[in-house]
This record gives sequence, C-alpha cells and structure tokens, in this order.
Amino acid sequence: MTQPTRTRRPTLEDVARRSGVSKSTVSRVINSEARVRAEVVDRVREVIAELGYVPNQAARQLVTHRTGAVAVVATQPENRLFLDPFFDRHLRGIRRELARHGAQAVLLFLDEPDDYARVADYLGGGHVDGALLFSLRPGDRLPQMIDRLGLPAVFGGRPLLRDADPVRGQAYVDGDNRGGARQAVRHLVSLGRTRIATVTGPYDQESSAADRLAGYQDVVPDASAQLIERADYTQRGGADAMAALLDRCPGLDAVFVASDLMASGALQTLRERGRRVPQDVAVVGFDDLREIAESTEPPLTTVHQDVEEMGRLMARLLFDRTEHPDAPALSSVVVPTRLVLRKSA
Repeated sequence: MTQPTRTRRPTLEDVARRSGVSKSTVSRVINSEARVRAEVVDRVREVIAELGYVPNQAARQLVTHRTGAVAVVATQPENRLFLDPFFDRHLRGIRRELARHGAQAVLLFLDEPDDYARVADYLGGGHVDGALLFSLRPGDRLPQMIDRLGLPAVFGGRPLLRDADPVRGQAYVDGDNRGGARQAVRHLVSLGRTRIATVTGPYDQESSAADRLAGYQDVVPDASAQLIERADYTQRGGADAMAALLDRCPGLDAVFVASDLMASGALQTLRERGRRVPQDVAVVGFDDLREIAESTEPPLTTVHQDVEEMGRLMARLLFDRTEHPDAPALSSVVVPTRLVLRKSA
C-alpha cells in the first residue's frame, strides 16, 4: 500500500534563502528586534506568509526567553465583559498589535476571591511575557501581586489608587475623560440649557467616572447635588438613573451621561416619560460606540475616543517594556477626545 507523501515543513533556512538574507536576519524579524530595515522586515514577512513558515515555538522560547503570550486580566464577571462593546473594542486593538509581534492573548477573569490565587499561580509560572490589566478598583491586590512577580504590566485606564496603595507609577493608557466631559457640558451650555444633570459611573471605583464627573463640575461648578446620579455603566443603570433624576428635578433640560450604553437607557426613560429629545431634554453621551450612538432614537451626540487604538497602545507599551527593558519607557498615554454632533443635542 502506498504511503501518503508528507509535505516537508518550510524551515528558517528556506525563508532566508527565498528572502536573500541570513538566517540571523530572519530570526531578528521573527522576534521583532529593532535592528532590521523596514523594507527587509516587509520582504521576510512576505516570504513567511508565502511559504507558510511557522517558527518552532519551543526553540524560540529558549533563545528569546519569551513565551509569545500576554495575559489580559479583568476584575469583572466574564459574561458582563463580553456584552460590553467598550471592552470588545479594546480587545480588537490589543489583538491587532499582538498579531504584529506574533503573540497571543490569554484572557483571565477575576470574579471570585479565590480567583486571585489561581491567577497569581498562572502569572508567576512563566506562561506569559506581561499583563494588560482592566477594571481594577482601589485596594485591589492585583497591582501588588504583579509587582512582586516582576511582570511587566500596563493598565487600561488610570489606576484609581488609595493613598495607602504601595505600587505607584504604573504605565497606563486612558482617554482624556475630564477634557471630553468638559466639551460635552460646554456644548450643552452653548445650547442655552441651564438645568444640566449628569449620570456618572461608579466614581469611587473607576477613574474614568471620577474624571468625567470632574469635567462636568469644571463647567457647572455650582450644580446642585440633586442633578448628579450615579449608575454602573449599563443600559439598565442609565435608565434607572434618568428616572431618579426626573423624579427629583422634573425641570432639568439637559443631561450629560458618562457612557453611550447608559445614555441609551436614559433615552428610553425619557421616551417613556414623554420628554422630547432634544427639544425638552438634550442628551450627550461618552465613548462614541457607533453601534450604539447611531442606532438610538434620536442618534446620540457623544464624546469620541478611539477605544481600539487605546487597546493597541496598551500592547505597544507592554512590548516596549518587554523588548527593551533597559530603555526609558513612557509611563502613560492619554488619548485625545472630540465631540461628535448628532441629533440628541
């Protein structure tokens, strides 16, 4: 019986021969080292794709001391995060940058107290080259745990630390939350609105929520506490918060809502209460998640931040730290925001 012919796997030598460069140059391209001209990198990657070359991961680890994996750690329930379009955008940007480096994301969730020991064991076991951290709260043990392990890490959002928290100076990527909120509320003021309320996120837990509330207060410093309602960045939370504001302040004529998801809930409540938008109440959101902002009735005026780019920058900062550990590294990046006008304000 004739045995099937096995197709020989392409080798590093094959890639080098086809590219017209040395094996060491191919190796530097595969390992994303900086000492290769851009045109050579493009040619080698083109040949790798043509040949279908797959590096021997075990051998690569021995040489580079890197695993090719990055942990994405979130202290939120898994089912909630995967329903959150904001987190999905972050992940898209992260995956895009990881793919450029031939790396993979490993998702880890901290939902229950026992999860910390499990995640600590995994992160300390040499399985990943670094970690990208989301949704941390003041007093969270994870930053100290990462620091003790000596694992490079970048935060999604500015860490909201207590004075007693010992780990400081972490790298992070965040949007200009305070500046974006100022743009939103100034726009409402420019429309002649005088009773401007806000629906905030959990500002004792999220730095973005605290900063967006501060931006609101920068523009209307004398606003009554009755015009401020806290929610939880969910659609249901936004709907309930809008109802509470209308019960307390039926004469309000505008509302700045600190996320598009909450704003969609607020719009629903306004419709149910017979308030016309924007004629009776003007509404501005935050994030510019187009799948939400363009589908609300009316379409939502909101503050744009490039969430996918923020995810990409998180991974880029992490690779800067892992590939060039002795070089000075940026401690943070703040992505600019801008107001996008639609029909709600």
